[in-house]
Amino acid sequence: MKEFFITGTDTDAGKTHVTILLLKLLAQHKQRAVGYKPIAAGAEMAFGELVNEDALTLMESSSVGAKYTIVNPFTYEPPIAPHIAAAKVGDRLTFEKLDSAYENVKALNTDYILTEGAGGWCLPINETDLLSDWVKQQNLNVILVVGMKLGCLNHALLTAAHFKASGVNCVGWIANHVDPTMQEQEANLQTLKNTLPFPLLGITPYTEKTPKLNIYKTLLEILSIHP
Repeated sequence: MKEFFITGTDTDAGKTHVTILLLKLLAQHKQRAVGYKPIAAGAEMAFGELVNEDALTLMESSSVGAKYTIVNPFTYEPPIAPHIAAAKVGDRLTFEKLDSAYENVKALNTDYILTEGAGGWCLPINETDLLSDWVKQQNLNVILVVGMKLGCLNHALLTAAHFKASGVNCVGWIANHVDPTMQEQEANLQTLKNTLPFPLLGITPYTEKTPKLNIYKTLLEILSIHP
């Protein structure tokens, strides 16, 4: 089983979008893969339970079926910081709870688990712990989604510096063009290529249609897929 954690430079960097494209890529190569979103803040009631749109989309894109409560075990209604949303309903997220929920995902016995984070990299899950520390504890390989927009250079480099300081293994980054009006997109892309200490794995161009991930060979090698 191969396990990856998909994080972003900030909220709305395109983590869900890229995770879906990766799930579809794995399905094309006959790999059993499941998308997992442990924490989601921003949900509504459906069929008697709170559901998050991104988590539902991950379920639809996975090649392995799973119950909603396995794909998204911690769901909160208001679209706010998850630890604050949890406190409002008398809940408190912990590493122990995350560990237990992740065991349920691993029990699906898939070829791949793609875990999507929430918000940016340094997400608090309670008053003292960060989700990034849980990722390190689980020894998950990380893929960074850079939302290509004004400010992305600072966000990406600060995130990379935290990876290095905490000893997390980032296998590469994906450029996701989220702002069609961004000036000097190519110049910004080249700056990131020159300064980020891990390889560019692919580029998702901005389009009104469903864009395709322009992947580099490195991504296929990292995922151990050979066409």
